[in-house]
Amino acid sequence: MNIEVKGLRKDYDDKRVLDDININIDKGVHGLLGPNGAGKTTLMRILSTLIPKTSGEVYFDEINVENKKEIRKIIGYLPQEFSFYPNFTVYEILDYFAALSNKKLSRSEILSKLEEVHLQELSKVKTKALSGGMKRRLGIAVAMVGRPEVLIVDEPTAGLDPEERIKIRNVFSEIGKDKTVLLSTHIVEDIVLSCSNLVVLNKGKVVYDGAVGNMIKQAKGSVWGVKIDIDKIEEYNRNFTVLSTVFEEDKASLRILSKEQPSSSAEVVPPTLEDAYMKLIREV
Repeated sequence: MNIEVKGLRKDYDDKRVLDDININIDKGVHGLLGPNGAGKTTLMRILSTLIPKTSGEVYFDEINVENKKEIRKIIGYLPQEFSFYPNFTVYEILDYFAALSNKKLSRSEILSKLEEVHLQELSKVKTKALSGGMKRRLGIAVAMVGRPEVLIVDEPTAGLDPEERIKIRNVFSEIGKDKTVLLSTHIVEDIVLSCSNLVVLNKGKVVYDGAVGNMIKQAKGSVWGVKIDIDKIEEYNRNFTVLSTVFEEDKASLRILSKEQPSSSAEVVPPTLEDAYMKLIREV
């Protein structure tokens, strides 16, 4: 399944939230990255047929996004905020949402879907007893109940502990083997460990669209490491973009984003995706 977005624009009164978005998304796990207010959620809600576009074109293969009935047959959507009936069991939730989708699932099919998100052993547990990460995984199972070709997920790991984030990333990797997954997040690590390609939005515009590795390469030569006396930290923060600070007794090791060598003792260090992202956002 290929999603093609051409010249997409979204306005709210006199505010332009999305401006001339042109992207292609195909099979696999794709990241959507950007600061708060960049337009990520708006884009995902348009793709999910929840809100109309102002102008432009969006196609899922040959199906226009304005054909809501057909689009909703082939997509699954998991918003950032959602809830379940607290006294329903995990099994009952999946059975209930399958019925809402006019899908009749057997007991073995429901348990199989729960196994895909590593919840099969909790099928009899009420949802009010689930952790945040378990609820997110159940949400993914619900979004996939209609066997969609496309899964659109908004901030799925926000606020979760590292163990749950790993479990959810693994679930997406499995789904992405034969389906299209669009994953919106502001957690750069999730992109590095889950996605091969990403789109970066800033102020409603696409500022990067391509492979994760290529974006990292764009920051090569712009990230520096330097060890300084602690009393010089304020000076460096004032004059440079300091990406990180690690204290070591009476010294501080800084990671700095700069086109030029920030000091004679600074050395170029290999960039990470987070470094490349900061470079991209600061240059726009």
